[in-house]
Amino acid sequence: MNILAFAATNSSTSINLQLVKSVTNQLEGHNIQLLDINDYEMPIYSQDRNNTGVPQQALDFNEAIKNADAIIIGLAEHNGTFSTAFKNIFDWGSRVEKSFFQNKPMMLLSTSPGPRGGQSVMESASSIFPYFGGNIKAQFSLPSFQDNFSNGTVTTTELAEQLKEKINAFKTELF
Repeated sequence: MNILAFAATNSSTSINLQLVKSVTNQLEGHNIQLLDINDYEMPIYSQDRNNTGVPQQALDFNEAIKNADAIIIGLAEHNGTFSTAFKNIFDWGSRVEKSFFQNKPMMLLSTSPGPRGGQSVMESASSIFPYFGGNIKAQFSLPSFQDNFSNGTVTTTELAEQLKEKINAFKTELF
């Protein structure tokens, strides 16, 4: 399987990217394409800009989704919602293809330094993504990142077991 994975943030020190990498390392036997959304920076979406044409970066991002069999997204939470960098890609990409996620099986991840682990952005994604072809098969939020993650792995036994269950459920959906 070709799995597209990325952190939905342009942060060079993203804790969500660390979580995404931890999960993809547990998906042996699959072709993982890890995207950096910094490679898809484009003008801020507006109807006026849309009328002058879609940036090539939006077309390229949509092509990456098209070529994937499944998607893993680490949802960074900025003020309770999506990062501006991801929201811009989502806005442009959904203009190219309303079914932006193209009904690909998805695993959504989130983490934050706080005890809610990005629950607000996870709730937003869970309610919005299905309208744009999001076929969400598994979700996992890791609370208090610095307390529960180290050296590329979830360190708290209970949370590590929960994540393993979610990964196994996602893998089951892929076969």
